[in-house]
Amino acid sequence: MVSGLINENPIIYPKKERRLRSDSSNTDEFTPEPIDQLEIFDHIRDIKDPEHPNSLEDLRVVTEDSVEVDDENSYVRVTFTPTVEHCSMATIIGLCVRVKLLRSLPARYKIDIRVAPGSHATEDAVDPHSSK
Repeated sequence: MVSGLINENPIIYPKKERRLRSDSSNTDEFTPEPIDQLEIFDHIRDIKDPEHPNSLEDLRVVTEDSVEVDDENSYVRVTFTPTVEHCSMATIIGLCVRVKLLRSLPARYKIDIRVAPGSHATEDAVDPHSSK
């Protein structure tokens, strides 16, 4: 094993089967297509963990249930869970998720990335929305 890892032996979870999207019957190119939880999860599920060669989905850092979408108000929230509560990579993980979504979604979306409450020792430093 490589020395100096924060979580030397992470649990690897099975990936969820990818679901195909149904084709929209709307053929108007000027009408925005709605964005849903699955689409957001598909954008972030394959982001590689900064410490391991596994994806954030493999490590259950992000799950489909950790994504909230309010398409009507152009709002997306992703709550991620670091693999260990003293993870020094939590800020980097949050930044990776934010940048991926900023590059993938229309500019009208507000993107809110949070660390799951109680999942990180320095939650206040990692998540400015935390109220610990």
